[in-house]
Amino acid sequence: MLSHTKEAADLTSSIATNDGAQIFYRDWGAKSAQPIVFHHGWPLSSDDWDNQMLFFLSKGYRVIAHDRRGHGRSSQAIDGQDMDHYAADVAALASHLDLRNAIHIGHSTGGGEAARYVARFGHGRVARLVLIGAVPPLMVKTKTNPGGLPIEVFDGLRQQLAASRSRFYLEFASGPFYGYNRPDAKPSQAVIWNWWRQGMMGSAKAHYECIKAFSETDFSDDLKTITVPTLILHGSEDQIVPVADSAPLSAKLLKHSVLKIYDGLPHGLCTTHADIVNADILKFISA
Repeated sequence: MLSHTKEAADLTSSIATNDGAQIFYRDWGAKSAQPIVFHHGWPLSSDDWDNQMLFFLSKGYRVIAHDRRGHGRSSQAIDGQDMDHYAADVAALASHLDLRNAIHIGHSTGGGEAARYVARFGHGRVARLVLIGAVPPLMVKTKTNPGGLPIEVFDGLRQQLAASRSRFYLEFASGPFYGYNRPDAKPSQAVIWNWWRQGMMGSAKAHYECIKAFSETDFSDDLKTITVPTLILHGSEDQIVPVADSAPLSAKLLKHSVLKIYDGLPHGLCTTHADIVNADILKFISA
């Protein structure tokens, strides 16, 4: 059941980073409970984890989710739209809340953020890691990553965002993100509008620059240094982060990983198939 004790942590708050960015976060549950930190995807906010936060709160965990700088209710920071700053912001939050024995769960861009945080700042603070539809090891096509997506794909995202962010976000949520462009799909207008709402809360500049961060950052060295048990979940029909050049490659680089690929599931599987994802995460973190 949901916690209503005096020990329960603050519902919402914010912290200031060293470079002056204000990072909004939600912190639910008893402070003595094992913490789960959720890292959201681009260009969303911590609201994208509502289902998971309520579910794991009901299982007795302390659940924490932040809005990445330039996203959601965090400040529209002028600078710092890169994975180093994103991970440092998480480190500042973890230090502020004194999080230890934490489980970090990242979806899409948030998977890259979580991996970099765990690799560079998580020693002694992290128990497990979960990557869902995550961008590591590297999304863009290079000589050493021939299976990646051409840079023109990401240039196209930038062009559409600059031309009409509102239209672009509506079409993105209505189509490939949740697999609603598939012939047998049953689109949910409520889900589409919630995605659009979250995206429009943030900074267009931050979102534009974040495309480079999630597509061109190589997380290979981060993955090689991570020693905590890691669960990798990915949909076979992911149209945003194609599975062939992501999840299996990450599993090979990690020291202790479990890989599960869901047949037919889309990129936004945490929303479209939350019951399946939640059950598998709970099984992994409870083991």
